[in-house]
Amino acid sequence: HKGGKKQTTMTTTVVHLALYAALFCGVSAWTSNKRSFYPNARTLQQEQEQQQSRRNFLATGGALIASTFAAAGGLPSPANADEELMEVYFGCGCFWHVQHEFVEAEKKILGRSDDELTSRAGYAGGKNGASADGKVCYHNALNVADYGKLGHAEVVHMKIPPSKFEEFAAEYFKLFDDKGFRPDQFGDRGPEYRNLVGIKGGTNSDLAQKLIKSSIATGDKVDFAVGKGDDRDAAKVVFVMDIEKYPFFIAENYHQFHDGFNFGENYPNSYNSLASKYAQKGENFGSCPNGMLGVGVGGL
Repeated sequence: HKGGKKQTTMTTTVVHLALYAALFCGVSAWTSNKRSFYPNARTLQQEQEQQQSRRNFLATGGALIASTFAAAGGLPSPANADEELMEVYFGCGCFWHVQHEFVEAEKKILGRSDDELTSRAGYAGGKNGASADGKVCYHNALNVADYGKLGHAEVVHMKIPPSKFEEFAAEYFKLFDDKGFRPDQFGDRGPEYRNLVGIKGGTNSDLAQKLIKSSIATGDKVDFAVGKGDDRDAAKVVFVMDIEKYPFFIAENYHQFHDGFNFGENYPNSYNSLASKYAQKGENFGSCPNGMLGVGVGGL
């Protein structure tokens, strides 16, 4: 499926905090009135009409939020040490490149070391869950629990503090180009590569509004739809899933910490070797067959 290898805190003044608090209220009110989660990807005409509405907003409140962050230095605030970690997953195309970017985000935002990383490649979003024996597998010659046939997409799952969700969401939206296309939009296509985010409660969660706010702050490049499982691959649309209804299933060892999907996107051995190190420590990456040819490299 991958045609090649890879494509490639916050200190602030009282004034800044007051501005941000006021603008947050404005964003929340606007999103609840103007931005709903569509049950299905919308039509082109609806998209154009909504785009105009959002652009007008960005010219005012959105720009002020960005300037406030810039003036404050753009440094993240520390996470609460007592916070219980939450599970979340993000998907947009091939999970190889996406995992690398979230590993970097864990290091940058949370200061995690190689021994503390939680980003794992895997599958989610299908109505059928796992096979009868609990497996979800990559395409394989034995046709065992094929993730595509189960309705799943490729995602990257991690455990993060709730207070840092917006920052991780921002890293996700940075993966899309200025037109809202994912990195491999014109390479890997189909439901297995659709855009999706899994959070507890789905669109009914407070995190859903934080997701929208982060999207606006990073260029407002995509739209959102309620994830109903087995969703189609819609360009510029992110399906929001309830992670409890559509859980994550970890991918095989050979997919973890893999080089990227573009030619030349080779990561250092220190990164590639993390999968075997975690396996040696006892992490279970399942018992699925090794790819289409039984090789266990690059999906083969």
